[in-house]
Amino acid sequence: MSEEKKQKNIQKPYQPKIGLALGGGIARGFSHIGAIRALNKHGIYPNVISGTSIGALVGGCYLAGKLDDLEEWSLSLNRRKVFSYLDFRVRSAGLIGGKKLTTLMEHYFGDMVIEDLEHPFIAIATDMVTGHEVWLRRGNLIDAMRGSFALPGVFPPVALNHRYLIDGALVNPVPVSVCQALGARITIAVDLNGDMIGKSAKPGQNFQTVAGFDVFNDQDVDPEDQKKFKGALSRRLFRREVDGPSMFGVMISSLNIIQDRLTRSRLAGDPPDIHIKPNIGHIGLLEFERAEELIAEGALSVEKNIDEIKAAMDVLLPRIPDDDQGIE
Repeated sequence: MSEEKKQKNIQKPYQPKIGLALGGGIARGFSHIGAIRALNKHGIYPNVISGTSIGALVGGCYLAGKLDDLEEWSLSLNRRKVFSYLDFRVRSAGLIGGKKLTTLMEHYFGDMVIEDLEHPFIAIATDMVTGHEVWLRRGNLIDAMRGSFALPGVFPPVALNHRYLIDGALVNPVPVSVCQALGARITIAVDLNGDMIGKSAKPGQNFQTVAGFDVFNDQDVDPEDQKKFKGALSRRLFRREVDGPSMFGVMISSLNIIQDRLTRSRLAGDPPDIHIKPNIGHIGLLEFERAEELIAEGALSVEKNIDEIKAAMDVLLPRIPDDDQGIE
């Protein structure tokens, strides 16, 4: 037997897989950054990561070594900067063309492919035609993340592998099942829909405030910034009656309800070993400028559960002697 074949037959030391399932939740996904930081602080380094929507973005950044860059960018966001990413086009399949965000992602990731990442990464998307759940495990990392967070009505579908892909939260909001399918011996889920729906409503209102502000209220948005929304399409979407939500608010709130109900159903059938639920229901789904608070809440949610996490690891992760070898 050649030396090369001998080397291939040598079994690598057994490394039990720790899965991390990062759920969707638009701006609330910044709390994933804090959760990952807290896990790493306690010596817990997941080696299988699945992500849906913004969970795919954060998970991909983490494995690509770009989590610091994502955190720095998120903390730089303010209302005016968020507005700068909007690209209203009447004939577009989404409110945001996505060119500015794609250019930004290309600056950080270049032509990086999923196969180059240190550990397995799976972004969850939905086939717009069939409704099938799509696992993106290979190919261009940016394409996979974009396909996973292509929120219907906000971002246009992503054409990839002969499919039109939209947000994976429509089929698997917290992809625990994916980590389990890839052999994770313990799976930690960070669920952005675990807090009470409706907490983001402002005092005196009986509907959720998805953006945290009213576009056409001078107290909430500077008149200069409102010019971005002066077109007929944007006025239809964001204008609202005094006692009711806007069309856009109804659309996003409805998505929140779908994600919440679907998350409960999916996790009942595929429960995680550890279920992390940051208390972020008071923050609107589009309040991107509250990244600092979201990151802090994500870290706090892990710290509150760290004893349970470590106890579960003691039970579920097999202890293999240093001089022993095995296969998964």
